[in-house]
Order: sequence, then structure tokens, then C-alpha cells
Amino acid sequence: ITNPKGETPMATHHLDDKEPHAFWDNSYPARIRIKPGDTVVFETLEASARQMTPTSTSEALKTLSFDPIHPLTGPVYVEGAQPGDGLEVEIVSIKHKGWGWNGVIPGFGLLGEDFPNPYLHHYKLTGNRCIFRDDILIPYEPFCGVMGVALNEPGRFNTIPPRLGGGNIDIRHLTPGTKVLFPVWVPGALFSCGDCHSAQGDGEVNGTGIETPMTVTLRFKLLKGANVPELRFTTPPGKRLTVADEGGYFVTTAHGPDLFKDAQQAVRYMIDYLSAEHNMTREQAYCLCGAAVDLKISEIVDAPNWIVSAYLPLSIFKKPKAAPRKAAAKPKPKAKAKAKKKTKR
Repeated sequence: ITNPKGETPMATHHLDDKEPHAFWDNSYPARIRIKPGDTVVFETLEASARQMTPTSTSEALKTLSFDPIHPLTGPVYVEGAQPGDGLEVEIVSIKHKGWGWNGVIPGFGLLGEDFPNPYLHHYKLTGNRCIFRDDILIPYEPFCGVMGVALNEPGRFNTIPPRLGGGNIDIRHLTPGTKVLFPVWVPGALFSCGDCHSAQGDGEVNGTGIETPMTVTLRFKLLKGANVPELRFTTPPGKRLTVADEGGYFVTTAHGPDLFKDAQQAVRYMIDYLSAEHNMTREQAYCLCGAAVDLKISEIVDAPNWIVSAYLPLSIFKKPKAAPRKAAAKPKPKAKAKAKKKTKR
């Protein structure tokens, strides 16, 4: 079948979330085969593989198993893909299903040792907003926390760290419109994705973005002989990296010879600020940092100390609308004094 221009139309495929896998393994069979130019619609589970639900409490995090973490949808075999090629993945759309979560997982995250008790925070997702609480609204800027291709090494590898094929990259700017280029290490590439986030600060400091089940639409293109050493990407022209920058930022900084410790201290300072100035617990502040605060390396050349900054977008804080003032009552007109009748003497 050809279109009026004599071109063969590209196909659209659908993959449900019924057969997730939580590992990378180049011997794991592909669920579908596609041609370059085809589009795939992926249904993806949230990161815990249904261990967290909209009715879960913080107690659920005490028994969280990491075995099924990052349930991925795939693999997709791309016909013609061979080692040395590049697989370009265009993010067409990412749609939420109304709910997401993030939390404090003891022993996990940038400040794992600071938080011994679990805390689960639920988000209602409405249109383009993620509701932290009524007066804190985070923009919906979705992406796949995990995207990648199979490795050229035999065996089964867990999904927790990022790897040469991509994997748990947590790059918050892989939003719709962006094109991601992956190296191909095995025939067919064997692409999978999942672990979608409705929003996340750069660094994912508490170990979770806003973890959300999603419908993800991706388009695939093959670049023969690209020889890409690691993932790279291009954001669309005219699109800001975040829409949260419209209100300015409050920024904390930390210095020292260890970037990791500097990052920790900058986030601790931010948690101090949030809990003191915005009426929240330290656990809630840590979750908000994971969902909205961007870590940046501000200086890495002036030895022996470096600077890490934590940027909090102030536009997420919504001031409650003042109650409408009642119109001032109009003064009643003074009654005219009645003239006294003169009496005849």
C-alpha cells in the first residue's frame, strides 16, 4: 500500500503493560519487530510495579522490594539495526493517568542516611499540573526515567544504574519533541522504556521523581554507521527547558572538594529553608526537592573547592486568592428635619 506520493506509510504498533521486565538482557526475546520510521505506543507501569497504589500509605515503603523496580515495556526489535548504528527515538507524546507518587525510602537517595523513616507523598495530576498540595503546583513535564537498548555483554543486568545502552538515565529534558540517539550494541537494538515521571528536579535527589503510569508514544529512526559512544539528545527549537522558570528561583549553594558532598549540603540547606518557610515537614521538603529542585554544578575549575547550587522555582508556590471585599455600604441620606409649625398666640 502506498500513499499518493508513492511512499509506504509507516505503521503504528501498540504494547500493553502486561509483560514487563525489570532487567537488561540481550537474550530476552523481543515482543514486537518494527521497521525504521514506525511508531510504537507503550503502556507503562509506575516505577514500583504496582507496589504503590493511590491508596497506599507510608507503611508500604517499609516492605518495598527492589526486585520488580523499573518494570519496562518492550523489547522492541528494529529491523536492520546492527552494532555501530544509531537508534534515534523521537518522543511524540507522554500522557498521564491522573495519579503519581514520590517518597522517602530509608537508605536510598542523595540523603538516604538523613532520613530513617519512610514517607509516601501522593500527587493528583490534572491537565498540565502536578498538585503537591493546594498551594504548591508543579508543572507537568513528563519523560521516561528509563529508556535504553540491550548491552553487548551476555547476562542479566538490573536497571538501577545507567549503562552504556542508556537505562535509568532520569534526564528530565527528554520531554515530548526531544530526539534521543542511542548506540546500537546488538542486532535489532532491543529497545525498552518505562519508569515515567510527571516531573522531576535535575538530580532526582530523593531517589524518586513523580512516579506515574503513562501512555508513551515514540517514533524510531535508524542512523546507519553513526558509531555513537553513548546517549545524546536534541531538544526542540523554541521550547524552554522548563516552564517553571517564569517566577525566578531561590538558590542554596555549598562548596568543598567533593561534588557529591557539596550536592548533599546544598540540598540540606534547601530542606532547612522549605521546612522553615513553607510549613512542611523535612520529609515533605525532601520529596519536593526530588520533584522540583534542580542541582547544578556552578563551578568546577577553582581547585581545591567546587560549587554546587540547588535551584527552587518560585513559580510553583501559588498564593491563595484574597477573599473579595464587600462593597462599602453607602451612607444613608440624612433625613430632612421637619419644619416646626408656628402656633398663634
